[in-house]
Amino acid sequence: MLFTGLIQEQGRISRIVKQQHSIKLTCKASRKLLADYKIGDSMAINGVCLTCVAKAGDTFTVDIMPETFKRTIFSECRIGDLVNLELAMAANARFEGHLVTGHVDSVATLIQKHSDENAIVLSFAISQKLAGQIVGQGSIAVNGVSLTVVSVTSGQFSVSLIPHTAKETNLARLKKGDKVNIETDILAKYMQAQVTKMGGQ
Repeated sequence: MLFTGLIQEQGRISRIVKQQHSIKLTCKASRKLLADYKIGDSMAINGVCLTCVAKAGDTFTVDIMPETFKRTIFSECRIGDLVNLELAMAANARFEGHLVTGHVDSVATLIQKHSDENAIVLSFAISQKLAGQIVGQGSIAVNGVSLTVVSVTSGQFSVSLIPHTAKETNLARLKKGDKVNIETDILAKYMQAQVTKMGGQ
């Protein structure tokens, strides 16, 4: 499945059934978004591609397995949290944003937030293993939102939110210390893997 990183709406977590390292998560969304959504379909929730296992009215339920639990912010989710929602891209749909797989690479922590005229600039600390996959003016998905990297230095990167993105996603509500799901650009990942492979030969 592929996504574009253009959020269709914000949903809200309504139920959490947590085991040690897995979760059955129920979210509330609009009936419009869920009109053609059925069991077995994919939905990106805060950038994580998850499969519908139950649906009733304006709610749907997904299973989060241990691997996803460990790699994402869902290990700390709470009832009432707002989440970014995007249905899988249809084959005949107009493509915008960038290619987002819904396979989150890591979690990043907000270390700075400030306004720049009509924009909100967010800076995040990242693990060193992602450093080679993030480049200035490149693409990145933050909680599933397709954004352009404003700047990147060792151990951190910044993005900027236009007013529309601030209004339509949960990113503007972030506070210093909050964590987000990060998916780096798929092309950067493949290029880094090839360079590493060639260097090892």
